[in-house]
Amino acid sequence: MQKTSEDRHEYRFGDNGPKYLIRGPGCDMGVVVLQPGQSFPNHRHHQACEVFYTLSGEVCLYLEGTPHTLRAGDVLQCEPGEAHYLINNSDVPWKGVFVKSPHLQNDSHPAEPAAW
Repeated sequence: MQKTSEDRHEYRFGDNGPKYLIRGPGCDMGVVVLQPGQSFPNHRHHQACEVFYTLSGEVCLYLEGTPHTLRAGDVLQCEPGEAHYLINNSDVPWKGVFVKSPHLQNDSHPAEPAAW
């Protein structure tokens, strides 16, 4: 069993980026924030799938180059090998939950192009 609280963890880039709440053994889970105008680089996972669930705001998630707008309550699953890039084109922060499964070290790889 693992139990934690979001306030015990920090975002990777201060007030934005991913914040891992659980890392393994079966999956990784956390929250991610993108401030207006911010993006997260295009990348893929060779073996893990990644699911995004929007809590608030709006984000454009490019999946293999195809844009998908995610609003509060929307969920999108990226299969292993699918390149995905997120950008917040709105004027309010976007906050979502992400889950990657299975838990694997070093399974995140840059994808080209870096952005769409």
